Amino acid sequence: MTSILGGLLKATENEFANLAEDGITAGDLSGWVDTGSYTLNALVSGSIYGGFPGNKIVIIGAEPATGKSFLALGAAKNFLLQNPTGIVMMFETEAAVSKQMLTERGIDTKRFGVVSVSTVQEFKTQILKVIDNYEKLKKSDRVPLFFILDSLGNLSTTKEMEDSLSGSDKADMTRAKQLKGAFRTITLRAGRAQVPLIVTNHVYADITGGLYAGSVQSGGSGALYSASLILTLTKAKEKDGLTNTVTGVIITVTTYKSRLTKENQKVKILIRYDGGLDRYYGLLELAEAAGAFKKVSTRYELDDGSKVFGKAIMRQPEKYFTQPVLEKIENYVNREFRYGSSGNSSGDIEDASDDVESEGSD
Repeated sequence: MTSILGGLLKATENEFANLAEDGITAGDLSGWVDTGSYTLNALVSGSIYGGFPGNKIVIIGAEPATGKSFLALGAAKNFLLQNPTGIVMMFETEAAVSKQMLTERGIDTKRFGVVSVSTVQEFKTQILKVIDNYEKLKKSDRVPLFFILDSLGNLSTTKEMEDSLSGSDKADMTRAKQLKGAFRTITLRAGRAQVPLIVTNHVYADITGGLYAGSVQSGGSGALYSASLILTLTKAKEKDGLTNTVTGVIITVTTYKSRLTKENQKVKILIRYDGGLDRYYGLLELAEAAGAFKKVSTRYELDDGSKVFGKAIMRQPEKYFTQPVLEKIENYVNREFRYGSSGNSSGDIEDASDDVESEGSD
């Protein structure tokens, strides 16, 4: 049977045709890119040690100033840290990225390239040229490559640009079709080359109702069909319990679509103004759900019988989230977030952050 199938695959004369047993070049996961947050890793990969898929399309959609670009750049930073020879190419549409911004976020600017694009056609042509040249390299000469598009919602079309120059204010009805064609081509090419693509996108209010009423990703269905993972973000202010000053933003991340973990799951992450993405935020709730910590009134009981306030745990997370505790959380996350598990798939981890914040800063 195997020899017959092998012969039929060979008859296609397709260099990427192979037995599933031997690995599927475009489809098999090539690893993970750490998001910088244990809880976000859990949401998108089903493991606190995972992250964004290393060779798939990920779309992060949200309203302005909700952390889309922050998460994309954070993933790029972690990709470069995980891959000392790796490189990042960012297709940028908003003229919002600067060398100073990248340097402040700890990104190696010598391995980070920025390509300004304004239309769907430019983006499609240029990213495909990059992939084509990348695939022509000997495998021994290739270095890990990471793509970012920031943002999909700001891409125009050649027709729209021409109409603007001519003074026409007609709506461009070709944009969704152009995007669909672009992502239909890019998805397979990037997957075969084992290159991930993180796309930031705008959302707008959905007035038609339906399953995902509340917000809709811009750009039509093309990118949505192509993406393996689509996240939506909403934010709230993080305040100091004593001074009531805003110290950051708490972002609720929801899996709008996922081929890797259960859809419609939610976690909360924290971006601090003075420290960036908090790796441990949200892990306290997962630890309680996993049975690693037991909530007793306003404190948490540990394995040794001691009781500690949540605020104290989050002040010294490395002390309390020991390897045995992390392993209990990991086992829970594997059950609750991945497809095929028998756990509750409703996806809402009860948020205990209010209990943590109410204790003030002492």
